[in-house]
Amino acid sequence: MDKRVQEFMETVKVRNSHEPEFLQAVQEVAETVIPYIYEHDIYAGKNILSRIVEPERLISFRVCWVDDDGVIQINRGYRVQMNSAIGPYKGGLRFHPTVNQSVLKFLAFEQVFKNSLTTLPMGGGKGGSDFDPKGKSDDEIMRFCHAFMSELFRHIGHDTDVPAGDIGVGAREVGYLFGMYKKLRNEFTGVLTGKGLSWGGSQIRPEATGYGAVYFADSMLKRKGDEIKNKIILISGSGNVAEYAAEKCIQLGGKVVTMSDSSGYIYDKDGINQEKLDFIKDLKNVKRGRISEYVKEYPSAVFHQGKTPWSEKCDMAFPCATQNELHKEDAETLVKNGCICVTEGANMPSTIEAVTVFHKAKILFAPGKASNAGGVATSGLEMTQNALRYKWTRMEVDEKLKDIMKDIHASCEQYGAEDDGFVNYVKGANIAGFVKVADAMLAQGVI
Repeated sequence: MDKRVQEFMETVKVRNSHEPEFLQAVQEVAETVIPYIYEHDIYAGKNILSRIVEPERLISFRVCWVDDDGVIQINRGYRVQMNSAIGPYKGGLRFHPTVNQSVLKFLAFEQVFKNSLTTLPMGGGKGGSDFDPKGKSDDEIMRFCHAFMSELFRHIGHDTDVPAGDIGVGAREVGYLFGMYKKLRNEFTGVLTGKGLSWGGSQIRPEATGYGAVYFADSMLKRKGDEIKNKIILISGSGNVAEYAAEKCIQLGGKVVTMSDSSGYIYDKDGINQEKLDFIKDLKNVKRGRISEYVKEYPSAVFHQGKTPWSEKCDMAFPCATQNELHKEDAETLVKNGCICVTEGANMPSTIEAVTVFHKAKILFAPGKASNAGGVATSGLEMTQNALRYKWTRMEVDEKLKDIMKDIHASCEQYGAEDDGFVNYVKGANIAGFVKVADAMLAQGVI
């Protein structure tokens, strides 16, 4: 079986040799899905996985905009429409200097399985630009978003492709993008999710990814007769996902002691309570400040410049910053320090080597395609509300989110349970996500 995986990966590498992030994502899926394919005759000779790794459509375009000094700036825009077997393409837009074809293909590939796990009718896609919103004025961001959408609009639609936000694309950017789409198409449809509550957005959407990750972790712990209450928790990042993962952990009685940004991390031995978290939200979302400023407000905390939080002792860890932020050495330190549960809030934040460490130690490990699916699940609920011209209450959406995360956990448990009682959630998520997409592709023929 290892030989079959290797042969498959060699074929993928020939076509995608300069795309390391994409190859990493495919490798992780292939190792668990290929054995399953060979055990089930229905998939024999259909090259299903080879078809899934090839995008149905990959769009690249130039984005020209004028900065505040009157200088014309040029960025690259992308949309990867990966797979539409079970519904319209669905996935976020990322504005960040690191955005390239490899990063977006990896995210779109992961999105196919993640969306499948939600049980909602959504295919997988991803897009964005190498534009950096940091340090830009509101007017510059508006001009860029309008220029970006003036090309993207022709490739998306509420029954074709429904983008959302991601890193660098929050409520402000979604508003500018939606405004230009509405003007160009002369229609008000739910073509973007993450909209403002007053114009088609859903309750809980900003909180959904972080809340969902904690709900998934809670399900893993409950399966072992444990709970989040009184657990010491490390969280990386201080953006949307990290903030709301921290909030839900606090609500469930956990003690969050770290948060971070690209400059380093803060460690608060007394714990980050709701008041302190509100300070971080204001600092990051309103003042656009750095996490180091936390220690000025709360002097008992310590700021560690240029470092990640994984050296601190903890019971649980939530990597919520970006891809490949948690390495083998970090994983070994976490296990050594008594960590019993790692739940990915970001997309692929743990390297393959780090995941291997977690599995060898038999600790609870939730891959992002399962544990951070709450965001896209709630985007799917937003699409439903838009189609109905109706709005559910905060409590209704939160209950639906909880149910979806419980269902995802159950699917992962079904396909990932091993003979000794250990659940390989990576294997479970990959196979559960694959089966739904693969069966739809078989039913629709060679297209």
